Amino acid sequence: MAGFNLAIYPDTFLDLGLLLGPLKENPSPSLRKDKADTVIIGGGCVGVSLAYHLAKAGLKDVILLEKSELTAGSTWHAAGLTTYFHPGINLKKIHAYSIKLYEKLEEETGQAVGFHQPGSIRIASTPTRVDEFKYQMTRAGWHPTEQYLITPEKVQELFPLLNMDMVLAGLYNPGDGHIDPYSLTMALAAGARKYGAQLNYPVQVTNLNPRSDGTWEVETPLGVIQAKRIVNTAGFWAREIGKMVGLEHPLIPVHHQYVVTSTIPEVKALRRELPVIRDLEGSYYLRQERDGLLFGPYESEKKMKLQDSWVTNGVPPGFGKELFESDLDRIMEHIEAAMEMVPVLKQANIINTIAGPITYSPDILPMVGPHQGVRNYWVAIGFGYGIIHAGGIGKYLSDWILEGEPPFDLIELDPNRYGKWTTTEYTAAKARESYGFNNIVGYPKEERFAGRPTERAGALYDLLRSKCSMGFHAGWEQPHWFYKPGDEIGYKPSFRRTNWFDPVGREYKQVMEKVGVIDLSPFGKFKVKGTDSVKLLDHLFANVVPKVGTTNISHMLTPRGKVYAELTVSQLYPGEFMLVTGSGSELHDLRWIEEEIVRGGYKVEIENVTDEMGVLGVAGPYARQVLQKLTAEDLSDVSFKFLQSKHLKLSDIAVTAIRISYTGELGWELYHRKEDSVALYSAIMEAGQKEGIDNFGTYALNALRLEKGFRAWGAEMNCDTNPLEAGLEYFVKLNKVYVL
Repeated sequence: MAGFNLAIYPDTFLDLGLLLGPLKENPSPSLRKDKADTVIIGGGCVGVSLAYHLAKAGLKDVILLEKSELTAGSTWHAAGLTTYFHPGINLKKIHAYSIKLYEKLEEETGQAVGFHQPGSIRIASTPTRVDEFKYQMTRAGWHPTEQYLITPEKVQELFPLLNMDMVLAGLYNPGDGHIDPYSLTMALAAGARKYGAQLNYPVQVTNLNPRSDGTWEVETPLGVIQAKRIVNTAGFWAREIGKMVGLEHPLIPVHHQYVVTSTIPEVKALRRELPVIRDLEGSYYLRQERDGLLFGPYESEKKMKLQDSWVTNGVPPGFGKELFESDLDRIMEHIEAAMEMVPVLKQANIINTIAGPITYSPDILPMVGPHQGVRNYWVAIGFGYGIIHAGGIGKYLSDWILEGEPPFDLIELDPNRYGKWTTTEYTAAKARESYGFNNIVGYPKEERFAGRPTERAGALYDLLRSKCSMGFHAGWEQPHWFYKPGDEIGYKPSFRRTNWFDPVGREYKQVMEKVGVIDLSPFGKFKVKGTDSVKLLDHLFANVVPKVGTTNISHMLTPRGKVYAELTVSQLYPGEFMLVTGSGSELHDLRWIEEEIVRGGYKVEIENVTDEMGVLGVAGPYARQVLQKLTAEDLSDVSFKFLQSKHLKLSDIAVTAIRISYTGELGWELYHRKEDSVALYSAIMEAGQKEGIDNFGTYALNALRLEKGFRAWGAEMNCDTNPLEAGLEYFVKLNKVYVL
């Protein structure tokens, strides 16, 4: 630490728009209207962006309510970073839209936004990071935005103040940079008002009352607003809003700190602004701030701090544009890493430390969209990176609200990816992990282990966990692959062939040549029955409704003909159906079905039986031979045809057996009470000893279904594709008469 001055100058401030008095507005709080199409709750950058986009698109009666003032909470103290980069695929579209919007927003609204676009460089200082960058370059071709893998020489040319002994390569995104969060929000607010939205503050929402027709009464101290829909964009107050409608949103406030230096002569002498850098091994971002530098670390999960008391007791009344007490000791190792990478920092003074709350979901991704179980309640919450997401999410949600379907697939942000299994303890453990892992290497097939197992782990978890590498699927633990003597066990991620490659090949061969058993219990499972059940399913699905005792594969299509979901549909008894979907789609699909039931006034009952039912898959050329030992029911091809379903007993255990297998081989899926899973699994394994029965996991299943040409929702089809593009024409009956 020699030579680094940690003196704090409390009267010197970062150039935050918060301090720009001429921009600040103090409207007199009033409602002016008591009815609205959409009420947005929360005036951070995300909520204001949604108001701007809805109003610009022509939606009348858009009202935003903010309890304090615009940007209060997390927006005003954000570091304001903007980047085209995202390790995923579709979120790149959100980032790209935001940047393009921010480039023209000042011209459109007349409000300066303080947008700087010097580019950004992610620094690789280890060979593994270089591998990661090469992997990310293979994903960059999905989108038109620029991204380049650059040499150390090019890195030095762009950022001449780096210690080049530590740099192996860079991932460069031209057009990246940073923006003043306060000015951005004020520009979006100006645009929202220009197009007719009403922004009211300070107006606190005190209660939310659902009406029988699906609309809402929004209570405030100034009166009640009747709204067609409400959108929760309340930042770290989002949990309080959720509780008003009976939901426990899995969110937790995290302490994030960044520091700003005084003028650095070497920075001041530069002819152009330095690009933003992200030192991934040092786990911090760094950018130019006037003639100094700003850098923000992400501490390890052991050192970082959660605001647990807010989770227990709620956000303190009156908290708005306050900050936490800084704690430089907590981030000292990152400060030292920054000084090693950027040596001029050693002689710099820290003139300001910003320590404020940001809100994390368990997986650090926000929750965006309509919420299952509560009609006309939408969310845009849990933003760890709200500034870069704000523009794109405002547009995305606006399009969804106006068009009745998402403009493209973003299931990774679906608020319904969480469920009752997402406890406060789980949320805290995962938020701590996600914050600490902010800059870890992003491998394919990544697994993270904090908060696991949940109470939903599954009936076979204790029996199988020592025999396999488990994967996490919507709260369930499901075997990815199984160990044999001599295997290198455990989770060993890699960009190349790793410890599971040969075992998965072994399991593939097991199913192709003998017989294998797989736990499929994480499937989402719904029972539908009632007077209008056939009519409902005929409306929901592009395929015909299966007859009693049969199953088919069916797809729910959006109004524009995109593939919203793929399910298997079985008519178990006259008018009584079982619908099965993937684990990650459980509440995503259920929400859509429930909405269609209400919209069409169908007289049906739908029950989510996912947690009550276990599922075992048995597949391979000897599958029939093994199962026949356990039942008197004739399982021959003549008596039990492909896509038939029957109720029978296996070893005295009642099951609903469907002759279907995602492996593409001879097989059955066996649906049963979860409490019978261990007994059923044991009976099948015992019966198959002569046939050489063994386990197989989801990695082998995926390889088998790919070779068979079976599509998977989320891979070969989603809301970005229509069924013809996905090769699903066999399942789409174009001669059906659809009643909308």
